[in-house]
Amino acid sequence: MTTSSATEAAPVRVMLSKVPEITLWFWIIKILCTTVGESFADWINTTLGVGLEATSVIFTVVLAAVLSWQLALRRYVPFVYWLTVVVVSVTGTLYTDILTDDLAVPLGVSTLVFAIVLAAVFGAWWASQRTLSIHSITTTRRELFYWLAILVTFALGTAAGDGILELTGWSPGVSVLLPAGLLVAVIVGWRMGGNPVLAFWLAYILTRPLGANLGDWMSFPVSDGGLGIGVGPTSIFFLGAILATVVYLTITRTDATENAQTRRPQTTPRRRRGTLIYFSAVAAIAAAVLVWAHAQPHSTAAASEEGPNTVVTLAPEESATINFPNGSVANYRSIVEDTLGLVMAGDTAGAQTRITDLEKAWDEDQPTLQPLDGTGWTILDGQIDAVLKSVRASTPDPTAEKSALSTLLNTLSS
Repeated sequence: MTTSSATEAAPVRVMLSKVPEITLWFWIIKILCTTVGESFADWINTTLGVGLEATSVIFTVVLAAVLSWQLALRRYVPFVYWLTVVVVSVTGTLYTDILTDDLAVPLGVSTLVFAIVLAAVFGAWWASQRTLSIHSITTTRRELFYWLAILVTFALGTAAGDGILELTGWSPGVSVLLPAGLLVAVIVGWRMGGNPVLAFWLAYILTRPLGANLGDWMSFPVSDGGLGIGVGPTSIFFLGAILATVVYLTITRTDATENAQTRRPQTTPRRRRGTLIYFSAVAAIAAAVLVWAHAQPHSTAAASEEGPNTVVTLAPEESATINFPNGSVANYRSIVEDTLGLVMAGDTAGAQTRITDLEKAWDEDQPTLQPLDGTGWTILDGQIDAVLKSVRASTPDPTAEKSALSTLLNTLSS
């Protein structure tokens, strides 16, 4: 049994470590979990038509239940631990999506806010326990700090990953390369003798956009730079891989703290200072790459293959035009017309089901359309959000629904 290294203000119950040893298995299953967090949330929210708010409430309740189970245990149990990580991954993704889709908070602002919140969590954790090492998770208080930090890292990783896609206009396949490269750089820094706690949390944050972009790459249509597998099959594949890995770890216990033989690099204060300079240089290079990518033309081959563009004139108060492929605009207009007809007929359930098709099509087309005209895309995105909010309201107002749908339809028909 391990003991706490920090001085406690009062006697606490010390337990066996509640987290796995940091081995290759840890990072494999962590990436699998983050991929599920992106694809599974999209599948329930969009494909099944549950809706963002309802899905968020459901997973918040599930998270409370699963986390209570994890906290009640006195040792590391692979199935419960990784189930908690999966649920935290989905929930953190949904929280970021609410800020972006429902509250229209820019991704850059969300990223900054979550970074500040994470810094505050780490600050409170350090002030209370004098350690941020996951090898010291032997009290309930430390475990609560640990899970709170993990929840915020998932939200931060989601905002940062989506923000990079928006900033650069990269396809999902290309966008995988940046977090993957940064993750390799963190591993190199750790092997050089860098602070292991810093390296761990940097890697933990980076695996979130890596897994999310990997999930997008597999699930997005081929026309949008993906593999066209779909969010449902992608989620099932990764959930199956997680289950198989958890079964293996449960049987072998190779990642249990008392059994694992992890070789940790030797570190000294001088090496740690050197790796801080190294990490700073890597961050500067990554920032330069993002600035360069943002300055490049964001047109895509997929867009050009869809034929002539439609120039849509926006409402009078919105002095902008957008250039979208004819096929995309016609598809959106058809869905909006159908939904408006259902609203006028009083078919609330049918309207909510049909408008989900618009949300799904819009999200799938984002990598293609947004780079063509970011301003126009933002305006249409706001109109679509208004439609989704009015149609999916707990007590829909037909007048508000018709107004939002008519505004969007006029924009698409101009």
